[in-house]
Amino acid sequence: MATDHVLELGYWDRKRIHNLKYYTWVEQQGKTAAELDAQWHDPDYWTSIQAQVDPIDRLIDRFNQMVANA
Repeated sequence: MATDHVLELGYWDRKRIHNLKYYTWVEQQGKTAAELDAQWHDPDYWTSIQAQVDPIDRLIDRFNQMVANA
């Protein structure tokens, strides 16, 4: 796989991209600015999201079973 279109980002590049999420995260999805800031400042933010995978998968499986039996 080529890396021709990959850009190694520095701190300010990553921060600029993070700040671009404000519109979609806060204004469109109705999240709070504090939730957006947590993505940047809270070192446990993303690992806590990843920890939700198994419970969410179980909910999806249960929903799929309910729909299949309807």
